[in-house]
Amino acid sequence: MDIKEKIALLTEELKQHNYNYYVLAKPTISDYDFDQKLKELSALEESHPELKLPDSPTARVGGEVTKDFPSFRHLKPMLSLGNSYSQEEIKDFDEQVQKLTGGQEYSFLLEHKFDGVSLSVHYENGLLVRGVTRGDGVSGDEITANIKTIPSIPLRLRGDNIPQRLEVRGEVIMPLVAFAQLNESRAAEGLPPLMNPRNTTAGTLKMQDSKVVAGRTLVFYAYYVDTDELPVEKDSVYMDYLEKWGFLNSGYHSVVNDIDGVLNYLDTWEEKRKSLGYDIDGIVIKVDELGLRQEIGFTSKAPRWAISYKYKAEEVTTTLESVSFQVGRTGKLTPVANLSPVLLAGTTVKRASIHNADEIERLGLHIGDKVKVEKGGEIIPKIVGVLLEERQQGATPVVFPDICPECGTPLIRVEGDANHYCPNSESCPPQVKGRIKHFASRKAMDIDGLGSEIVNQLVDEGLIVTYADLYDLNYEQLINLERFADLSARNLLNGIKASKEIPFERVLFALGIRYVGETVAKKLVRYFKNIDKLISASEEDLIAVPDIGGQIAKSLKAFFEIPSNVQMIQKLKLFGLNFEIEEKDHQTDTLVGKSFVISGVFSERSRDEMKELIENFGGEVKSSVSKKTSFLLAGEKAGGSKLEKAEKNEVKIISEDDFYKMIGWTGSTT
Repeated sequence: MDIKEKIALLTEELKQHNYNYYVLAKPTISDYDFDQKLKELSALEESHPELKLPDSPTARVGGEVTKDFPSFRHLKPMLSLGNSYSQEEIKDFDEQVQKLTGGQEYSFLLEHKFDGVSLSVHYENGLLVRGVTRGDGVSGDEITANIKTIPSIPLRLRGDNIPQRLEVRGEVIMPLVAFAQLNESRAAEGLPPLMNPRNTTAGTLKMQDSKVVAGRTLVFYAYYVDTDELPVEKDSVYMDYLEKWGFLNSGYHSVVNDIDGVLNYLDTWEEKRKSLGYDIDGIVIKVDELGLRQEIGFTSKAPRWAISYKYKAEEVTTTLESVSFQVGRTGKLTPVANLSPVLLAGTTVKRASIHNADEIERLGLHIGDKVKVEKGGEIIPKIVGVLLEERQQGATPVVFPDICPECGTPLIRVEGDANHYCPNSESCPPQVKGRIKHFASRKAMDIDGLGSEIVNQLVDEGLIVTYADLYDLNYEQLINLERFADLSARNLLNGIKASKEIPFERVLFALGIRYVGETVAKKLVRYFKNIDKLISASEEDLIAVPDIGGQIAKSLKAFFEIPSNVQMIQKLKLFGLNFEIEEKDHQTDTLVGKSFVISGVFSERSRDEMKELIENFGGEVKSSVSKKTSFLLAGEKAGGSKLEKAEKNEVKIISEDDFYKMIGWTGSTT
């Protein structure tokens, strides 16, 4: 047997042993024998590096050092799920699904909600090519070298029906036994213990030396498939494919046909979850039928066809020492409880949310109270109760203020809103600073060099009061300030100048209008095209925009009815900021009201470019075919399942040339 054959044989043998151990949990070889074979393969590869296979098990050992993790934009956003904390909320969710599906039959896919770190892994022709963290949901860090060391992530997929391009998402966790062993070894070295498995997992995945990652026992549980190449109608079928391809899932997912089945599953795992070898903090409930998901749709942040049910969080008792009242950039006043430090779910908690005045009244809080604290969704600490029997005589009740603690302006409360606001938006310091920080943030104007401390300094020195004042700053003003030298002053001015190139949709988001996030800003910009039309729009005009409700419409009108806000926008226009859509590719309203699903490969443009083109002409791009889809834009090698669904739902299928004719182009390269 020659060296090439020996390397190939050892590679396949060790891959099979990995699969037997980590996926099937049925090892057929001792750890010692496995290590000896791995050393043999490693030695052969070192002597003949040109013969090393791309899916070699030696990649699991790590050793690659990464100084910086490049950013990667997700092919589709990694959305979060809405949370629920009671079975009544789950029943409400089911009723909403019934309404949105118009009485069609559906089932639910139920899965464990792992308390871990979300990860997206990409395959081309069955070979692992990329691993990306969730990040902000739009872009994440590419950590491919590190995730190759996780044995439950296949380096090459097994079995049949493997798509040419495939994305699999799931959760990376550290088993409880492995976490305990890691802390034991740290204690032996005189190092402080790590606080909890989830934080340890997150830190491990971002380590620069993949060899260190390989030394920690991480496990990847897969639960999501994205591909156009398989004719699949239910998500649960994808779960079967994941197992066949060599992935690990919890093995406890279940499909039920009604809400009673959902509630039984929730009850079953309420206690049973404590016997698992890893942490789960709830159950994910998803409509199983993929076609119905498209009909049900999404909000700007989460799918309407899925929800997570959170089990009751760990609860501790501590002392309420005081309450602070913080003013945000929108003027909202938020009470924050200052607590005697206490350990909760692996972290030390010193502060907790109280939300608003109604919550203070409901709890009947007094300074010095013994309070029960839990982590809402196991993330944000909140006060959930008071031990009245332990209250000290003469304790001072917590009183919500009538005036702003920062500027002394009387607070207001809008009808239908549980919160209090300071209306002094023009000169209340936290509002002034908060708006400018938001304006300069990465997702808004992305002004390099304008961090939180610099904003505070510029406001405190009286150099800026609004974000429009940033564009009046000059070198002489900056160079005389602390923290500024020649280079930092020039960098900030260059960053401010560069922000003038930011597109209209991000400028609108940067204005900080209440309820106008990134997605809403994008919809408004595509509908109205320029700021003048948006300012003059009535509430009825605004509500006519897809997904824009009454609350957003009222907030927009209120913002534009303040003369100083309109004056500031006019000033920003004079400085050269973009307040209209850049007309490109003969942009028109040709496709307004039409929705498209894209599938296949196109001769002149990538799929992303086709999506951008549709949106430039006012159309909307969806991820899967439903009865509401206007057109399936099918290129070469279009997905068979999408073609079948289009025919079944009588959705018109158009070619690349058909599409160009639709938007009035005489040729594909026009």
